[in-house]
Amino acid sequence: MDVLSDVIAAMRIGRPASARVRRHAPWGRRYPPVPGAAFHVILQGTCWLLPPDGDPLALAPGDVVFLPGPVDHGLADTPSTPLTEPFCTPDEQGVHFGQRDEFPPDAVRGSGAPSVTLCGAYQFDLSRAHPLLNELPRIAHLPARRGRHPELRAAVDLLGGELEDSRLGSDAAVPALLDVLLLFILRAWFAEQPERGAATGWAAALGDPAIITALGCLHRDPARQWTVEELGSRAGLSRAAFARRFTALVGQPPLTYLTWWRMTTAARLLRDSDAPLSVVAQQIGYTSEFAFANAFKRQYGTAPGKYRRQGA
Repeated sequence: MDVLSDVIAAMRIGRPASARVRRHAPWGRRYPPVPGAAFHVILQGTCWLLPPDGDPLALAPGDVVFLPGPVDHGLADTPSTPLTEPFCTPDEQGVHFGQRDEFPPDAVRGSGAPSVTLCGAYQFDLSRAHPLLNELPRIAHLPARRGRHPELRAAVDLLGGELEDSRLGSDAAVPALLDVLLLFILRAWFAEQPERGAATGWAAALGDPAIITALGCLHRDPARQWTVEELGSRAGLSRAAFARRFTALVGQPPLTYLTWWRMTTAARLLRDSDAPLSVVAQQIGYTSEFAFANAFKRQYGTAPGKYRRQGA
């Protein structure tokens, strides 16, 4: 698996939620924070995204907005339009994950200009949030640009079509398309960072052949007893040069990141499988269940068995 796919697989839980909504001005809707990430795509017309602080953001057809963490925000036809309250509280909205593929209906039948938005949310286990997402801004804006990110536009078109006209297989197609859309949004954002003069941190790491090679090694085989020297050799760098570059871009030394990734992988296995603790320990490189339990408790503050029971 590649690093970006691993990041999504490690964090995603439950089923995503989505809706295609048509509104006629005047309209304004508040979106409470969700336990994960949210997105908005403007399919038709224009509108404004209203952050909890800062200036309103004008959105045009084709624009994509991604909110990688819980952010209370609004959408409206103008910045001055009052926002209606959500149909449920943030806690109740969280409960809807895994039970529905749509937000509650939000029909606004005014007499003004129409707008069509594609909105959705992903449920993340924030206890194992990958540092890659932490480098994104609270609101990541991908303006529509002709010829840019055709795979993202194709995913938007497919998802919008399924939500507009539910057909045979839509129950399987919509969650799959939402996962694809998340991947393409992240890919597009990180691909644009060098152009914006911000190729640092994870944006630079994902574009650095040496570092992405090393990350791929760690992600593909976390159970291997890696050394910095071996990772540097795989990356085509000396031990010292590799360690400096990896730490500067990823934010952690190579073996520290390896331990973190092992614990993140273990947490996912504990929640998503019924494998015995001894098997989970072996899959991430621990020959002793006791040593694994101690390392896991240092990371998550609780024993592996209790962590599993809490997620059941």
